[in-house]
Amino acid sequence: MGLLASLKSLISGGRVDVSKRFALLREAVSGTMSKFYMARDLRTGKIIGLKILDIEKTAALEARFRSLDKPCEGEIASRLRHPRIVETYEYGLTSDGAQYIVMEFLDGPDLNSLLVARDPCLQAHGLGYLRQSAEAVGAVHAAGFIHRDVCPRNFLLLRKGAADLKLIDFGVTVPATPPFMQPGIRTGNPNYMAPEIVRRKPTDRRVDVFAFGTMAYELVTGQLPWLRGATGMAAMTHDQAPPDIHQLRPKIHPALAKAIHWCLEAEPSERCPSLDRFLQAIKEVRALDAP
Repeated sequence: MGLLASLKSLISGGRVDVSKRFALLREAVSGTMSKFYMARDLRTGKIIGLKILDIEKTAALEARFRSLDKPCEGEIASRLRHPRIVETYEYGLTSDGAQYIVMEFLDGPDLNSLLVARDPCLQAHGLGYLRQSAEAVGAVHAAGFIHRDVCPRNFLLLRKGAADLKLIDFGVTVPATPPFMQPGIRTGNPNYMAPEIVRRKPTDRRVDVFAFGTMAYELVTGQLPWLRGATGMAAMTHDQAPPDIHQLRPKIHPALAKAIHWCLEAEPSERCPSLDRFLQAIKEVRALDAP
């Protein structure tokens, strides 16, 4: 079901008065295109995560896909069922006309917060985080989508200090079909953006593999692979290979280092073809560093 059809379905089913349906307990996160709340569903008494999308910003994004009939975020999220992906319970329209999504509430920090704080969790559970992240993105691909915004901020721990995480935020996720893989549409975080997106070339699921590789490099070294004083699009030309991970983490397991660099190949034809292949490449790795 595309965006137009799904929204017609939502409208025909009635809109939700947020103030009557939910008790907003606290504003957990304010994103660039939405607000996210810890809330109680007054129908069930259950604590949930409530995401309310900004009407104008969401309309501007969806206008870029108007001729393609892109599914709305709630529809995409509701079709993703995997232990490493946040569970979506419901989506629809508020009485004000904003899209809302009801999902499980995760009380932990995101991976980006751990990286900024150099949290000990990254050493204790880093390999597990990498495997779980790869499984999550692989599940998105298996469901027929491209996430398009794989980055540390979109992986949440179940709770502070947890060994488990889940993938969130499908605001720019698109179907993995030819109309959505044409060149020209730049979405996602520039620091993790694949070179074919920057250079306006055709795309496929391997843009997520590249973004994952960038995130993995950052997780094991504490820094991004290319940014050396530059930022944003100017830093994403990838004319040179990133520094060998061994220069920044000499004891890293060789198989893990090789697999991460494989994900970071600038040419898609030379890049790791899938996150399943990445997981196969590190299946014998038992720790971030070699014994």
